[in-house]
Amino acid sequence: MNDEHLMIPMGSEDEIDESGGPPTIKERNAVQQEVGRLLDAFAPERAAHRMGAKEDVERHRTPRGCILQAANGAVTVSWFPDSAQGAELGELQVMAWRGTVSRPGSSQRASGAQVVEELVLRPVEKLGSLVWRATDGTTYTTDRLVAHASEMLERRTKAAAGD
Repeated sequence: MNDEHLMIPMGSEDEIDESGGPPTIKERNAVQQEVGRLLDAFAPERAAHRMGAKEDVERHRTPRGCILQAANGAVTVSWFPDSAQGAELGELQVMAWRGTVSRPGSSQRASGAQVVEELVLRPVEKLGSLVWRATDGTTYTTDRLVAHASEMLERRTKAAAGD
């Protein structure tokens, strides 16, 4: 059953495996692979180029994230890994913006982009697979997180069209 935010219930809190110790190299590698899969779903590093194709969303990849820029809004996905000695695996931030977001290192700076929605998640193991847990306790599979971020961009685009 889905709740009002179209999130898939993932079971009870006690089903999340938290060992209490620092993450292993195997866990860190698994998270890094999942982050790569997530970013590839939004902005593949080697995007297929189609002659004459015009997309409504520009997709920009950065080493630790991506920017999905539509005409009047954007969604950014940023991965902040914890240090190798840290007790956490890292943090993923998914943010919806009103306006144009400047790309890191770009000489052209857009002005006026404002955050309108923010989702902060941490990777956790649940029933043997990796899921993303938001600060409010909601959990997402990687595929569901891709769909949710796409919905964030769609809402932003529709809201901007109605402004």
